[in-house]
Amino acid sequence: MTASIDLYYWPTPNGWKVSIALEEMGLPYQTQLINIGKGDQFDPDFLKIAPNNRMPAITDPDGPDGAPISIFESGAILQYLARKTGTFCGADERARVAVDQWLMWQMGGLGPMAGQAHHFLKYAPSMEPPQELPYAQDRYRNETRRLYQVLNKQLSENEFVAGSDYSIADMAIWPWASLWEGQQQTLDDKPHLARWLETVGSRPAVQQGQGLHADLRDAKQDDDEKRESQKVLFGQK
Repeated sequence: MTASIDLYYWPTPNGWKVSIALEEMGLPYQTQLINIGKGDQFDPDFLKIAPNNRMPAITDPDGPDGAPISIFESGAILQYLARKTGTFCGADERARVAVDQWLMWQMGGLGPMAGQAHHFLKYAPSMEPPQELPYAQDRYRNETRRLYQVLNKQLSENEFVAGSDYSIADMAIWPWASLWEGQQQTLDDKPHLARWLETVGSRPAVQQGQGLHADLRDAKQDDDEKRESQKVLFGQK
């Protein structure tokens, strides 16, 4: 049996990308929780694995040529796991290019823009003092809307994002797109996106991956805990 991969994780959309992939690929893994609200991402041992102090990251004891390897950045992890298993990355070079370009679209577009929309629409107004910034809210809400329009058009012509086959591109995009309501978006004019969200969200491995330690995401914090978490998450220099 393949040795267990260590998944350094917290239940966020970026974390879900990798937990979903591990479930879809049937790879054994152990979860190492990185509580980003308490600053675990700055621990020196974690920084040896993820020098950009961001999760997710993985350590695979059965890496290339049987030697251990550590990998940070969710897109790089997904590509590595797809190559390792020979799955979900395209059956030929043309298909692989399609998967890679939509994976990069998520990494450089939807993830950062939807993340900023979440920040300025949800978190910033609840900070002390409140940061209600209409320009930033409109900027990121509108850019996220544009990206979802691009995605809806792509899905009007394809069953999955990169074509007829489910791939790591879907695994990367779905976690962020599933939170469309928190980004103040609508699906009323995006029927193909709505269809895809339901199709991917009904996959058992997706549900298992998104459900990994979901209780920690929903945990209630008192005001002092919220302020301390905000300092850690948004006060980095």
